[in-house]
Amino acid sequence: MECGNRSQLTHFILVGFPYPPELRVPLFLFFLLIYLLTLCGNLLILLAVVLDRRLHKPMYWFLCHLSFLDVTVSSVIVPKVAAGFVAGGGAISFPGCVAQIFFFHFLGSTECFLYTVMAYDRFLAICKPLRYGVIMNRRTCLCLAAGTWLVGALHSLLETALTFRLPYGRDNRVDYIICDIPAVLKLACGDTALNEMVTLVDVGFLAMTCFLLILTSYVYIVSTILRIRSADGRRRAFSTCAAHVIVVVTYYVPVVFIYIRPGSQHPVDRVVAVFYTTVTPFLNPLIYTLRNKEMKNALMRLGGRKVTGPED
Repeated sequence: MECGNRSQLTHFILVGFPYPPELRVPLFLFFLLIYLLTLCGNLLILLAVVLDRRLHKPMYWFLCHLSFLDVTVSSVIVPKVAAGFVAGGGAISFPGCVAQIFFFHFLGSTECFLYTVMAYDRFLAICKPLRYGVIMNRRTCLCLAAGTWLVGALHSLLETALTFRLPYGRDNRVDYIICDIPAVLKLACGDTALNEMVTLVDVGFLAMTCFLLILTSYVYIVSTILRIRSADGRRRAFSTCAAHVIVVVTYYVPVVFIYIRPGSQHPVDRVVAVFYTTVTPFLNPLIYTLRNKEMKNALMRLGGRKVTGPED
């Protein structure tokens, strides 16, 4: 197909990842099950935090935003991936591809910033406990949460606009499981040097910067915890932070792996993409509920079960 006006291209074909034909139905059922469990787990967390006044704290306020992000980003990605196994291919319209890229990067970058805010919250709670209530007040929580959404939207608008300013028409086969910037740029007819540089800086470098900020926060947190004389106090502090550390690692490592190498075409990239777009949103509710006694007790109260013993 000759390069020309973008109106020549009406749809893209998502190649996905290779699999034997006999695995089509099992893979469809796997992704459908993961999606349903992701919805149920994150919606339960949202209900527990909203309905239980004991959880009306900054940490759980930010956890509500994380659960909502996990539901929405999973809804943007997983149904389309699962449908590809049923249809035997992943056709997506040109406007649908634009929308998927925008919402994927909007929600993904917002989640990236939110993890950084959550690390800052834990830093204040453990390293500055006497000032925590003053600094992390209701207004601060609202501003931090709103800021993550606003910056995420601006980031995604920039990336999406730069991606689709280029003409398309030479090819429509996206060698990836979703419409994402590095894969779609390979199909552009124009010069993509600016786009690749912006993707590397604005996505890869940004994710790495947020990760380093989180790492710095936890260096201070761990050093503070180790100075706590009470073994029970250390256990509680480590338990509170462990869930967040696990979630951050499972999210940032795949993201940095993908976007710090925007020109890569290695098949393992598709497997990594499945992990952070599908598996991580599913794991987050499990990690936060299994590692957090307050959340477990709130879910038990939500189910009508009596909770005995002190809250953690």
